[in-house]
Amino acid sequence: MSDRSRIAYVDGPRLRRALLAACRSGRRSKAELNRINVFPVADGDTGTNLSLTLEAVAGELAGSRERRVDRVAAAAARSALLGARGNCGMMLSQFLLGFSGGLKGRARASLAEFATALTEGARSLDAAVANPVEGTILTVVRDSASKAVDESRAKGTADFADAMLAMRETARTSLARTPELLPVLAEAGVVDAGAQGFVEMVEGVVGLIEEGEAEGGDGSAEDVHPEWSPIGAAAHPFTHGSRRYCTEILVEGPDLPGEKVVRAALAEGSEELLVIRSEEILKIHLRTDHPGDAIDYCGTLGTVVAHKAEDMLAQFEAARDARGMAVRRPVGVMVDSGSDLPDAVARAHGIHMIPLLLIDGDRTLKDRIDITAEEFHAQLESGGPLPTTSQPPPGDFIAAFEEASTEAEVVVAILVAASLSGIYRSAENANRLAPHLDVRLVDSRGASILIALLALRAAELAEAGMPADGIVAEVERVRQQSGILFTVRNLDRLIASGRVSQFAGWLGGMLDLKPVLGLASDGTVKAYGKARGATRAKKMILDRVADAIPAGAKKVRFGVIHAAAPEMADQLRGELASRYEGAEILVAPITPVIATHLGAGAWGIAYTVED
Repeated sequence: MSDRSRIAYVDGPRLRRALLAACRSGRRSKAELNRINVFPVADGDTGTNLSLTLEAVAGELAGSRERRVDRVAAAAARSALLGARGNCGMMLSQFLLGFSGGLKGRARASLAEFATALTEGARSLDAAVANPVEGTILTVVRDSASKAVDESRAKGTADFADAMLAMRETARTSLARTPELLPVLAEAGVVDAGAQGFVEMVEGVVGLIEEGEAEGGDGSAEDVHPEWSPIGAAAHPFTHGSRRYCTEILVEGPDLPGEKVVRAALAEGSEELLVIRSEEILKIHLRTDHPGDAIDYCGTLGTVVAHKAEDMLAQFEAARDARGMAVRRPVGVMVDSGSDLPDAVARAHGIHMIPLLLIDGDRTLKDRIDITAEEFHAQLESGGPLPTTSQPPPGDFIAAFEEASTEAEVVVAILVAASLSGIYRSAENANRLAPHLDVRLVDSRGASILIALLALRAAELAEAGMPADGIVAEVERVRQQSGILFTVRNLDRLIASGRVSQFAGWLGGMLDLKPVLGLASDGTVKAYGKARGATRAKKMILDRVADAIPAGAKKVRFGVIHAAAPEMADQLRGELASRYEGAEILVAPITPVIATHLGAGAWGIAYTVED
């Protein structure tokens, strides 16, 4: 370090690089954090939850070119809040929100200003926790921020590198003291998992300063650790409190109440309650025996975008009995990007997604990674040349299966209908080439958001402790009484893909005829009729959906999709909400791989009947 330049200030690019390094380092520690996770519940998921939260932050910052430090901090805080999973993820997002607030209005920050922002983050985190427990991430964050302030006040000190080194040593010392402050950690012979995750993030920033940016990959490869885990020796999962379901709820809306109002409403019968509001977003984490009541209450505040309720007892038993070198949950869920699964839902449930491919000249684009739905919809509207589509090769599937298997003993992969694409066949080939992995393939006999609805059901069953065989059987049962219908603005893209003849397309355009199409229970495309104009097409689809749902059905979910037609998606959501009070409705833009076949202006409705 002696030959390095002094770092006198932090601007947007420097903060971005530091946060990405922190994310890489934190994600590398996933398996070890899961292994030592005994507080507040011995369920072995702190590493997974922190990794998913950091993945959301890294995804937001990866392509940023923002120069202002306050805007980079704000983007990191917002993405952390949206992607926050588990108690540790919520606490990290609260810290980043406070940190971001401390930098507001600054294009770049001196060491003193940066230290003040860290202190604001620590104070924000302390204030958000109703019943703070020392010996956790709270303690280590507070001690680290205090050291940064001391360094900024030291005579002659104006170098971020020296300050970060001192901060790392303080964080390490504070982490080592966590067993002294929290007896359950001393009994298990470990430090606090969430606190160690924060220290790993600090280590990543110091590593960036000392060694420069890592070359190749995202740096998130799994660490290696002994097979033994203290969770295996635990007699009971609830080392702090007794409530069974870890519940998280994401609400969006223009007139959300403040944190204190929501906290008061949810306080009775809950533990580990954290409520965070940032502008039009409200994120809630709690442990409760009645998650449905909390979700229903949040539905009165705004739109519940995503929610999950994970059975801590089932997760503890799985972690205690875990096989091999990692503490993992029993079942994980995977989909392909053609599922149109909303990001918020995927993050809430930890659902893995393998991107489909688009071939644009000599470039191969990963669906929803290299090109977003909104970007592709704009390209559709412009009328320019469009890329072709392709399924991932078996090698990509094997890599995705291996990644998902780091978090779950068994992976249930729900994929686009084999009758529509070669995607399922490629996954079958990959599965044969990876016999060391336990992957159960499910032919959804569907596409788009219908797959998302099935995957959501599978994730909920996994969180409730159902084994993989039962989940597969239930998904296949639900698919038999579910469906998807859609229409298009015009037939141009269907003609280009060979789905209809040139003459039929010309006639349809002349008469403003909208084809109403869908997928039968075997996954084949079925024509349900034609309607003149969008209004009649909407009525036809809504009426056919109503006819398909049995009278008295109590557990029905809907999905609404659109390609550059958000106004129609809003209308459909409103119609469904008024007809089916309390039903969950997912809304998503159509992914590029599917939109290229349907064209701009396409929209549709999927439904699942679960009772």
